[in-house]
Order: sequence, then structure tokens, then C-alpha cells
Amino acid sequence: MKRSACINLHGIVQGVGMRYQVFRKANSLGLFGYVKNMSDGSVKIEVEGDDTAILSLVDYIKNDVRWAKVKDIQIKWEDFKGKYRSFEILG
Repeated sequence: MKRSACINLHGIVQGVGMRYQVFRKANSLGLFGYVKNMSDGSVKIEVEGDDTAILSLVDYIKNDVRWAKVKDIQIKWEDFKGKYRSFEILG
């Protein structure tokens, strides 16, 4: 089922290649949206696509992003909106 999710990552998530790794994985999973560094040191991901693909992205972030130490992941699920046509790295 297609869904949208806003994902916030906290911990050592900036300066470790997180945005690029998320970008590559999201594209390989056919997801759309963006990943962005936030001023408080967190990383925000807005993503749309198949809910199992979104969960695969979250699992990848938790377990396979080298050098990152993700201490907290917050996921807010929403209905699919179709806002995005690609996956991008912002700011």
C-alpha cells in the first residue's frame, strides 16, 4: 500500500554521509521525497511510496549506514499524497 512518512533521525547523523546513503537507498527502493540536514543536528526525511519499501529504508538506516549512530527514529505515517516525482538531497 502506498503511504507517506515523515522520518526524523537523531544521534550522530550529520557529517557521516547519511543524506547520500539515504538518497541512494531510497532511489533503489523506488521511493520519492527528500532528505535534509536540520539546524538542530537531526536529519529529516519526507518519503512516499510502498510502505514495505519505506520500512526497508528505515531498517537500512538503523543497521547499515556506516559511521552513523542513530539514537532515535521518529516516524509519522500519513496517507499517500503524491507530492514528489523524485528523491532529492536538500540543504
